[in-house]
Parts: sequence; C-alpha cells; structure tokens
Amino acid sequence: MKTIQDFSFAGKKVLVRVDFNVPLDANYQVTDDTRIVAAVPTIQKILKDGGSVILMSHLGRPKGGYEEKYSLKHVVDCLSNALNLPVKFTKDCIGDMAEQAARELKPGEVLLLENLRFHVEEEKGDTLFSQQLASLGDFYVNDAFGTAHRRHASTAVIAEFFKSNKALGLLMAAEVKNIQKVLNNAERPYTAIIGGAKVSSKINIIKNLADNVDNFIIGGGMVFTFIKAMGGQVGKSLVENEMIENAKEIIALCEKHGAKLYLPKDSVCSTEFSEHGTIATFETNAIPEGYMGLDIGKQAIQEYCEIIASSKTIMWNGPMGVFEMEAFQKGTQQVGIAVANATEENGAFSLVGGGDSVAAVNKFNLSDSISYVSTGGGAMLELMEGITLPGVAAIEA
Repeated sequence: MKTIQDFSFAGKKVLVRVDFNVPLDANYQVTDDTRIVAAVPTIQKILKDGGSVILMSHLGRPKGGYEEKYSLKHVVDCLSNALNLPVKFTKDCIGDMAEQAARELKPGEVLLLENLRFHVEEEKGDTLFSQQLASLGDFYVNDAFGTAHRRHASTAVIAEFFKSNKALGLLMAAEVKNIQKVLNNAERPYTAIIGGAKVSSKINIIKNLADNVDNFIIGGGMVFTFIKAMGGQVGKSLVENEMIENAKEIIALCEKHGAKLYLPKDSVCSTEFSEHGTIATFETNAIPEGYMGLDIGKQAIQEYCEIIASSKTIMWNGPMGVFEMEAFQKGTQQVGIAVANATEENGAFSLVGGGDSVAAVNKFNLSDSISYVSTGGGAMLELMEGITLPGVAAIEA
C-alpha cells in the first residue's frame, strides 16, 4: 500500500483529492469540520516536505453547473483555520483560471479548486476531464475515503495519468488499515453491531462477515424484517417484505458458521413515527397492531451490553433506533457507551462507521473513546462487503 510516507514532496505540486463534503448552515458556515480536520495531517506532511498542495473535492449534489450553496468557497475560512495558514481559492477546477492558479502556486502554499461536480464529467469518470485535472500537478494523492467506492474522474480515472507518482493520503491509509484489521485480523470474541432501517442495505456485509464473527447484534428498523421472517408479529413496524427470504437465508448462514444472531427481546414502540404518539414497550415478536418499534427495549439493552463487554473486537454500523428523537435514543446511547467502555476498560478494538453511527457517537460525546471512527459510510460498507474500492485500486495499479 503506497502512502505519502514513502515519498518526499520537495518542490512538487501535489494534487490531493479530499472529502470536503461538509454540512453548511443557512449562512453557508461549516457546522461540522470533522472531514476537514481529518485531511490536515496529509496536507501538513506535503507542506513540511517543501511541496505545495492543490485540493480537489465535491460538495453536495449540484445538477451540473454552478450553484451558490454548493460552492467550496464556503469552506475556505474553516480550512484556513484548521491549517493555520491562508488558503487560495479558484472559481473553477479546470481551464485557464485553474491552470494559472496552479502555475503560480509556491512551495508551502495551498490552493482549493472549485467544486468538481459543477462539471458533469466528474461523476461520469470522463477521461478528458481527468486529464485536465491531472495537468495541474505532478503528483496525485487520494485522501478521500468517503468517495473511494466511486470510479469518478478525480477519485480513480485521474490516477491513470500518474504512473509511479501517486499514493494514498494518511487518512485513506488509516481507513483501509483499520477496516482490514476487523476484516482479517480480528481478536476474538468478535462482535458486529448492525443497525439501520433496512436489511437490503446490510445483507452483503452480514454475509461477508458470517464466517468471521462470533456475534451479530441487530438493531434499528431492519429488526422487524427478521422478526417477521421468524413468524413474529411486528404491528406496523417497518418491514421489507421482499427481503424476508433473504433474512431467512442470513439466519441459516449464521447457524452454519456458528455466528450467534441476536435480535432485541423487547422494543420501545409508538403509535406514531414521532414522540407524540402513545409509547409502550412490547416483546419484539409480539408488537400489537397500531404500534411500530422505534428503539430496542430494556431487556435488549442489557443483553447487548453484556455481549459487547465480553468482546475483544467490535464493529458498529447503524443505530439501534430513531436516536434523533429523545424518546427513542436510549438503545443507541447505551450501546455506544458499552462500546466505549469495552474499548477503554477491557482493551477491545472498536471500529465505528456509517453516517448515523458516527453522528451517534458524536452526539453522545463518545468518539474519543472509540479506537477508530471511519469517515466513509458507503466506502466502509463496500470494503466490509469484500468489494475492491476503485479509489484504492487506482493507486495500486
């Protein structure tokens, strides 16, 4: 795995693909700088070597042209503060303006290009667009794990124009290393906590881990597809009827490999998808008509926390319930605390990834107690599913 630690960048102009797809408020202020801060070590390494940095990123989902709310100019101040130096900005990522800005860049300076997705060629993986981007620098670094599963112009195709002068950034390398650890070198007992709304989005990760995991802890809306597959009553809880046979297949697969599949014994339910309905707790396989499960219950929390406490490797992807609502946050919060305690007190290795899971550990101030918090939801999932990421493969080619 080629990383920037293997190179010196003295006198080089380094094109770095970062993931600055950060949330902005109504005044275009960055409300969560996690992804910006995560890119700082890579940028600083290049600058310290005596190189200059040209940053490329996308922001949001523009429809193929300039949109004010998606301009990367809004992140310049936040990035400048994180680096403690002024950051230059250019109003396009290709063309005369970008070429001049790159040409005039001096060692020790940082330039941020405008949103790549203002050009439809970026997501299409257009070769000419990739070549235009590549012409701006003489070394390519991919440090955008959050987009590593996409074969876009700036994340994969561009690497074809750099033979040996390309590498993974420090963030990308750390992401791959830590995910590979839970995939291939997990200390046992190994517990995978899988939550979220739908079985369909997590079926492949469960299948890929079934022969390597000791315990699967299941939470979130996906629970009720499993419960229905086992003949239980789920009221009006979320169910993917088209996934019931797949749920049965997963249950059988776990039995075959000796992986224990845990579903919550009880669930906190409501008559509405809100905190304003009638709230009650029922056995998860006996939820009455008119109620939907929105969090795991007290019995489930106790059982899940005991399993986590005895684990040496923990992978967590997906919340236990609708933790954004206070009435249904306890399951996710208590599971998060259990993961943090297992890490700090019992020496377990814990990996948390996926947007909602990361939001949960941040909400409950647990991120500092987790071994590694992944910045990429989709990319992490695909790696865990055993899929080769185009953004990583392009560096190794």
